[in-house]
Amino acid sequence: MSTFVLIHGAGDGGWYWHLVEAELRARGHGVVAVDLPGGDESLTLDDYADAVVEAVGDRPGRLVVVGQSFGAFTAPLVAARRPVDELVLVAGMVPRPGESPDDWWSDTGFADAVRRQAARDGGLTGSDDPYVTYYHDVPRALAEEALGRERPHPSAAASAQPWPLDAWPDVPTTFVLCTEDRLFPPDFLRRVVRERLGLAPREIAASHCVALSRPVELADILTGEAPD
Repeated sequence: MSTFVLIHGAGDGGWYWHLVEAELRARGHGVVAVDLPGGDESLTLDDYADAVVEAVGDRPGRLVVVGQSFGAFTAPLVAARRPVDELVLVAGMVPRPGESPDDWWSDTGFADAVRRQAARDGGLTGSDDPYVTYYHDVPRALAEEALGRERPHPSAAASAQPWPLDAWPDVPTTFVLCTEDRLFPPDFLRRVVRERLGLAPREIAASHCVALSRPVELADILTGEAPD
């Protein structure tokens, strides 16, 4: 069995993963769903990685580190600090060495990709309504709770920090792409993943917040129980 270290994205906390955590524990796995520090604008990406490493401690056995969205900036830093058996990015912002999260948006051509997709889907992609962009396939009550739990994360310092690794860690890596993502258009992310990781992503029919809308299916992918 494995221990899954679950790193949330911007604005979220460990609660984001609670449905996936329940699925993983029911299958006999260990889970560490980290609440990264929020509300301190001086904290850096390195501080976030240190917080994850501290939360994991010296747990033995196979370790799988999962980063959602902005968490893709933190997950590989954890692999640079301690042995990790696998990295999984879920709708992740794949960084390049020296690239800050603030620069990622323009470097990847995000805005143009959103405009093109919005022209095709009538403005659903990139909508100002979070229930349209992030939670369109999440039960309304659950989406409302998620919005009510928003946290001030990441910090300005972390968002401005150049990603500190010289290269992607030499760790098996899987990318999970959400084909109904209205934040990161699927074609856009396929290109970014191909260019930056040289990978073909695993795909799941879900919104950006897949851990809330498709927790069983996501747990299947994380545990290798989903068909290829």
